[in-house]
Amino acid sequence: MDTSIGAALTLGFVLGLRHALDPDHLVAVSTIVSEHKSIARSSLVGTFWGLGHTASLLGIGVVILLLRASIPAHFEPWMEAPVAAMLIVLGVSATWRAFRERGWQVHTHTHSHEDRAPHTHVHLHAHEQHDHKHRLFRMGRKPFLVGLVHGVAGSAALTLAVLTTIPSVALGLLYITVFGIGSIGGMLLMSAMIGLPFAVTARRFSVVNGGIRLFAGVFSVLFGLMLAWNLLGGLWKVSS
Repeated sequence: MDTSIGAALTLGFVLGLRHALDPDHLVAVSTIVSEHKSIARSSLVGTFWGLGHTASLLGIGVVILLLRASIPAHFEPWMEAPVAAMLIVLGVSATWRAFRERGWQVHTHTHSHEDRAPHTHVHLHAHEQHDHKHRLFRMGRKPFLVGLVHGVAGSAALTLAVLTTIPSVALGLLYITVFGIGSIGGMLLMSAMIGLPFAVTARRFSVVNGGIRLFAGVFSVLFGLMLAWNLLGGLWKVSS
């Protein structure tokens, strides 16, 4: 193998590892990992995220290689917008799930009295917790879709500009594959590390587990809102 090609592939792998550490990636995966109680399942979350991420990169990469085009920098905010929305949705879902699985449900009751008009009260009621067994496909569906969205956004898309300098389609696809392997490996390790506190506290420290799960969900919402605000600010500057 030519030295320059080997260096490019090595760079692609390192960039893939580094790309898995982007804050929006870690926040999204943390939110999904918070739903699981074992490090093995947490690792699978990272693996499925990486597979989805690589799948979208390959799809975009084929188009770029065939057309010899590049993605304009001014288009980046529009590619990041779905990520912000997704983080907010994931955070709301995780927060609600953590709240319910701590043993409480929200109910409304309508009361009427002889001398007053009917009025509604909101109550919290305890319910029994249930353990859910997740099939592999069902468990991997969400992180795979999240990885797909991340694969077409931000620095991943900009990294594809490197493909315009690669002389052949085959080498370009190989570069994307190596980049994807790096991102899969990086996110697998990170999701395992992120899943450790959730796994440790799941059975013996349920109160702590509920607290960090709520934190993960709320933080995802706030991070998504912050990202959306920054994107709107960038679009405003471009339009003005």
